[in-house]
Amino acid sequence: MEEINLTDLLKYFISKILIIILITIFCGLIGSMYSLFIQTPMYKSKTTLLLANVTTFDSNTNVSTGLTADITLNQKLVSTYREIITSKRVLNQVIKKLELKYEYEELKKMITVDSVSNTEIISVTVTNADPEMASKIANEVANTFCDVIVTIYQIQNVNIIDKAEVSDLPYNINLVKQVIIYLLIGFVLGCAVVFVIYYFDTTLKTKEEIEEKVGLPVLGIIPIRKEARK
Repeated sequence: MEEINLTDLLKYFISKILIIILITIFCGLIGSMYSLFIQTPMYKSKTTLLLANVTTFDSNTNVSTGLTADITLNQKLVSTYREIITSKRVLNQVIKKLELKYEYEELKKMITVDSVSNTEIISVTVTNADPEMASKIANEVANTFCDVIVTIYQIQNVNIIDKAEVSDLPYNINLVKQVIIYLLIGFVLGCAVVFVIYYFDTTLKTKEEIEEKVGLPVLGIIPIRKEARK
């Protein structure tokens, strides 16, 4: 492998700086056009659920023990409830109530269910291209889930803390951030193109290169004569 002179490489990069700038700008423009005109903006709406205390107490009940038992039970139910939220029993009812055109699997992919570690809180996040539809689906999922839990367990231990609201801004588009990323990609690509050109350029540009390649001293150099302007 031919040894690369870093000084010559740096000089070559400087001489080709225009190519790097043009490629950087081109990538930035393409990226901006994609973000503005092609990329589909997606919106998120989130509702939060709390597994509430269901124990009833009388005068002989140890309140502290009862609360601890309920909290432990509810925390164990969190993982079960997460699965129920995205079950066919819940989502098919949501599709029917909102008259959605989605199939069960399509709607399930839009929904993300998370639980806060060591708590009884569950969050349901819906992603959709329509911000209003995202909030409607999230709220309906929460309401339907609460009804299904009552039917299954015969208890009402789920409360809605925060209802889903309509989001004003898409979560997947940040024009400034994306343009900066595209510009960086363009700069790296431009540098790579210049390096490839340099690496495969076999022309001899200086008398030192000629002497190194041929092994003979250069006796003279013929300068390039520029035509005088009339």
